Amino acid sequence: MKPPAHRHPHRESYLLYGGGVLLLVIGFFIAYQFVDPAPPRHLRIATGNPENAYFQFAQQYREQLVPEGVKLEVVASAGSVENLRLLQAGEVDLAFIQGGIQPDDPDAPLQALGSLYFEPLWVFHRPGLEITKLRQLAGMRLAVGAPGSGTRAVVQRLLAENGLNETNTDLHALAGKAAATALEQGEIDALFLVTAPRSQLLRELLNNPNAQLMDFARAPAYQRRHRFLSALELPEGSVDLAANIPERDFHLLAPAATLVVGENFHPALVPLLLDVARQVHDRGGLFETTDQFPSADFIDFPLNEEAKRFYRKGPPFLQRYMPFWAASLVDRLMVLAIPIITLMLPLSKVLPPTYRWRIRSRIYRWYDRLRELDFRAEEIKTPAEAKALLDDLLQVEKEVMQVPVPKSYADAQYNLRLHLRLIRERLERQKTQLEPR
Repeated sequence: MKPPAHRHPHRESYLLYGGGVLLLVIGFFIAYQFVDPAPPRHLRIATGNPENAYFQFAQQYREQLVPEGVKLEVVASAGSVENLRLLQAGEVDLAFIQGGIQPDDPDAPLQALGSLYFEPLWVFHRPGLEITKLRQLAGMRLAVGAPGSGTRAVVQRLLAENGLNETNTDLHALAGKAAATALEQGEIDALFLVTAPRSQLLRELLNNPNAQLMDFARAPAYQRRHRFLSALELPEGSVDLAANIPERDFHLLAPAATLVVGENFHPALVPLLLDVARQVHDRGGLFETTDQFPSADFIDFPLNEEAKRFYRKGPPFLQRYMPFWAASLVDRLMVLAIPIITLMLPLSKVLPPTYRWRIRSRIYRWYDRLRELDFRAEEIKTPAEAKALLDDLLQVEKEVMQVPVPKSYADAQYNLRLHLRLIRERLERQKTQLEPR
């Protein structure tokens, strides 16, 4: 019955509230398992050769990401096909992919963040040829783009649909300036070029009298057959009003440049990259309207879930008012705060009354002994019995004085001592009455 004399008066509070803190720590640890790791500060993007639009746009992305604390490393490549390979191999984190370029494995875990702008397919042929359909190029010498380029992949696909292949047509692996030079010198009959209208090479070809732009008479038919293609119209004089280039309206086919990532791309970076893409591409162009891009349309990869949310609601609330890294940290801490608050609310209701009960129980358990002494006092017959009972009572008083309780609960201890005193006085009176006179 005797409590340890060395017990600290606040031992119960340390044990009880310490257990509550331990429970919160365990909850914090469990919740942390479901929190995404911090976003990486270094990303690699596959583009194309330094002359093409992908590479130039990546430079703008890199500049926009510097204030956000993200370093974007621009990786030059042969084109979209190689970009796709690099992305699948995990050598880059994201890549510009031309519409219509698909991985060999249809189940490859790649996702689109959105389309960025139209990349028309330009076909230039020798002057004097009246060509409005791809099948009319059968048997000619064609520059279809370099191996690994998106141009070559799309062109071969479209030529095959028109019955053209290496067995009936002379296909050359020429691209860019080399193809333009070959056309001017009469070494080939036509070239294919997929590029944005702002391309310097395109402007040179449009101004070159030895290169004639092909009008895609059946552009709507291709658009119906392929989701990644759009039928566009190049109005007369839209490139150069003074020189009236082009000299009439032309119909074109255009895949869209797409920003593609792997399925493990950090979700917090998705709205950041799309916000950067919007700053770079939302001004529109010759074929794009203002605020048309980035877009969830014109893509042939599954759309990333965070990208879907961005297109519906815009940037996350915190990123609208805070720097990216601060918003990301707060967002991750909020995930941790939910289970912590869920635990703290019931603990705040349970721990204080439990603590009060534990402290008062140190005192209240002595009342069982007190009642026992009180019942024994009713049965004493001799002074010796009264003295023995009184000795027991004095011993209980000493033990009660050694019970450690915080000062805020001393009233209960003194109430017990008061009750002990009442029984002691009663016993002393009984002892006096039983002693012989």
